[in-house]
Amino acid sequence: MLKHLIYCCLILSQAVSSQSIKAVEFLVLGTVQDGGAPHIECYKSCCVALSDEEKSLRKVTSLALKIGESYYLFEATPDISSQMRMMHNRGAQTLKGVFLTHAHLGHYAGLMYLGKEAWGTQNLEVFALPRMRAFLEQNGPWSQLVTQQNIAITSLAADTPVVLQDQVKVTPILVPHRDEFSETVGYRIEGPTQKVLFLPDIDKWQRWSRNLIEELDQVDYAFVDATFYDAEEINYRPIAQIPHPFVVETMALLKNLPIEQKQKLHFIHMNHTNPLLNPQSEATKKVLRTGFRIARIGNSIQL
Repeated sequence: MLKHLIYCCLILSQAVSSQSIKAVEFLVLGTVQDGGAPHIECYKSCCVALSDEEKSLRKVTSLALKIGESYYLFEATPDISSQMRMMHNRGAQTLKGVFLTHAHLGHYAGLMYLGKEAWGTQNLEVFALPRMRAFLEQNGPWSQLVTQQNIAITSLAADTPVVLQDQVKVTPILVPHRDEFSETVGYRIEGPTQKVLFLPDIDKWQRWSRNLIEELDQVDYAFVDATFYDAEEINYRPIAQIPHPFVVETMALLKNLPIEQKQKLHFIHMNHTNPLLNPQSEATKKVLRTGFRIARIGNSIQL
């Protein structure tokens, strides 16, 4: 009888344990640079020739971490409403928090929809580093989100992980960028079985204190800055003002890696002029032929 009781307890314990382990999924909700596409006051073919279907797929860069029926957003974009709807359609009913990378338009402006004029959230957790936190707390209209308790800011520290629901570890990594109002970070996200690097904005690779090849070694997937494909794309703007690594520079830096390492890298955060947004472009075909990948809205990874 005692043996039978112990056996039943073990079975019950295993069942409870298995129920507490939730499926973890990482999803791409947008791949475009801050201004989106079609871009404001752009009358080039890259914007005016877009079909309605193409427009629906060109959301500002954001990723989501789905844990069971809840989820976290990485970036609060101007497209946050439709991106949240995408998550609801995938069975994620509860937004638990938002991780911010920095204070540039496409990465935090979606917070405006959390206020009383729109959703009116109550103490939604927003994860931010010290300068980003101070920017939100000290400048309107964002400060109103804090004082009216629409959001509750959780302070992050570089290279110090936070653990979500006992299953996922998220670590902010400082990167060089135009830090007018806040520091800029990427994130390493570690699920139960796989790891992801999210690095949507960075200056030239040589300005970073870390080594991209070494960072790739530590993860299974990497979503990195692909704002501009090459120098020809920005012939009307000084590169000193927008010193992102060109896609062709990133490919050159990683050209000697084995194919399995190259395939970890997914280009994301593409300017409206970037030919990689077009799946049929010659630039897209070259990137894929070289062994790298391009993030597309709807992509998902089981972590």
